[in-house]
Amino acid sequence: MTRLLFLGPPGAGKGTQARDLAREWGVPQVATGDMLREEMAAGTPLGNEAKRYYDKGDLVPDDVILRMVAERLKKDAAKGFILDGFPRTIAQADGLGKMLKDLGHKLDAVIYFGVAQPELVRRLTGRRLCSKCQTPYHLVSAPPKREGICDKCGGELYQRKDDDEATVRNRLDVFERQTAPLLDYYRQRGLLKSISAEGAVDKIRQTLREVAGSPR
Repeated sequence: MTRLLFLGPPGAGKGTQARDLAREWGVPQVATGDMLREEMAAGTPLGNEAKRYYDKGDLVPDDVILRMVAERLKKDAAKGFILDGFPRTIAQADGLGKMLKDLGHKLDAVIYFGVAQPELVRRLTGRRLCSKCQTPYHLVSAPPKREGICDKCGGELYQRKDDDEATVRNRLDVFERQTAPLLDYYRQRGLLKSISAEGAVDKIRQTLREVAGSPR
């Protein structure tokens, strides 16, 4: 059983690595942002509760997120799980620890994806999406064959509002203020491990396997 938590700033690539390793190891990738969207789209009781906050522009309360995570872990976490980008605050980390204990789980490791800020800005500001089919591109690492045009459907590519440089830098500052203290939190508990998340995706994945260990 492998029970991991991936932490890192926006653009660090933790979602890509979590998705690929979760598939390889046969464990769920528990990404709270994706779960919120799925629950709201499905109209579940928790999704409807979250949507009331979301529609008002308010943050979804920690207890709603934690209940959502708990429900997911009860379904398919017998072999372990990879938590992707949650918790984001000390309060959420405390709540997560209590919730995992109640479910009979504990974290094996917390892996931090380290990336220099200039590289994060490059990654995030270079992202583009197809306006029709939502296929993602990147101006440097995964450009379309024709500038501004989707290879798959011919749709026009656009930049998300939260990917312009000013917004990206603000998101990174928010991460530093809110989430970076979690590194000390998990370091004090002997759980924190760090990797460099710059370079080739395959090389990062191999480093991640070595640091995380094989599923038990």
